[in-house]
Amino acid sequence: MPGDQASSTSGASDAGSIPLPLAGIRVIELANNLAGPYASQVLALLGAQVLKVERPEGGDDARGWGPPFWKGTATSFHAMNRNKHGITLDLKDPEAIQWLKGQIAEADVLVQNLRPGVMDELGLKSADLLAAHPRLVYCNVMAFGNQGPMKMQPGYEPMVQAFSGMFSVNGAENTPTSRVGMPVLDLGTGLWAALGCVAALFRRQATGKGGVVDASLFETALGWLTVHLASFGVSQQQPDRHRSGNAKVVVFQSFATADGEVVIAAANDRLFFKLCKELGLEEVARDPRLATNALRVDNKPLVLPLMEKIFITEPTEHWLARMEAIGVPAAPIHDLQGVMSQPQTHAIGMLQPVPETAMQIPGLPVSFDGQRPPTCLRSPRLGEHNALYGLPAAPSDPREKP
Repeated sequence: MPGDQASSTSGASDAGSIPLPLAGIRVIELANNLAGPYASQVLALLGAQVLKVERPEGGDDARGWGPPFWKGTATSFHAMNRNKHGITLDLKDPEAIQWLKGQIAEADVLVQNLRPGVMDELGLKSADLLAAHPRLVYCNVMAFGNQGPMKMQPGYEPMVQAFSGMFSVNGAENTPTSRVGMPVLDLGTGLWAALGCVAALFRRQATGKGGVVDASLFETALGWLTVHLASFGVSQQQPDRHRSGNAKVVVFQSFATADGEVVIAAANDRLFFKLCKELGLEEVARDPRLATNALRVDNKPLVLPLMEKIFITEPTEHWLARMEAIGVPAAPIHDLQGVMSQPQTHAIGMLQPVPETAMQIPGLPVSFDGQRPPTCLRSPRLGEHNALYGLPAAPSDPREKP
């Protein structure tokens, strides 16, 4: 069968000496953009064989989410689709659906984030597939969740950040609210979905049955807001915005230096008193109004302006050396070039070269027995593996370059 042929050529679970934990697990991905593809990429990097299904014309929308592009495909797509095989199917064709059902019958996991209702329209409803294949783990990646008045609404990262309240706690005081710059909801939801799939597979070992895993951007947003929502539940007060600071800890923020900024994390009383002594602020350390963190949170104007005047007098490296000497955690604020050039970044091996490309993309932030799961396959060209699965060649993608 085509599926058997493909399983012998998967690069994800065979390369390197790492015994990847999901080797032998087969995943079907019907997903676009970021959250769904990231979920299945996590599974792929953990060793699963992932078959990504795209529409013949244009494929995954993220292929066009640039610039920048690598050989005509957006780097956003490359970042979410490594270690996968890629095919094209016209899901409006009943024969294609039948073929896909055959692949699902042999799979362990199905990951989908199509527009709400589409899977039912295609005859791929979770209840039907689980009735036919009780061991299947069927994973839905949604915008607002599987219940409630908004369950059928589509959604993207910025709108869910806004809807969930994330905008309201991000940014500086007395400035417009802002989104978090990274796609934290897409990637966070993908991570929860992948974790849910792994947990469901673990449960299947005991029960012999799979089940449905649901994850959504809105649920992820509320999960990331746990501390804020817990505080609001008690105080009924919208938290202040602090730019680099923290509503609950002082001193815990960035300060301008003579040539940049430095983040100081004096997160307990001992560190606070060390910091005050180093900066020549003994009187601040002795002030009973600043004796505990709770008091410092209430009396920030008594301490932060004094520290701001001191930190601005010397460059960042000067302060980093002094903080290290007294054991107060501190860090510079890097741009992307800065963090990519750091020895620590290279020492932990997070940036992985992607085969057949000039790209380096972060790998999984987890290691097994001291080794990080490798990136073995670049993201697939549109329909690249059609022949491997016995499918007709995909239409050429005019955006792709040799």
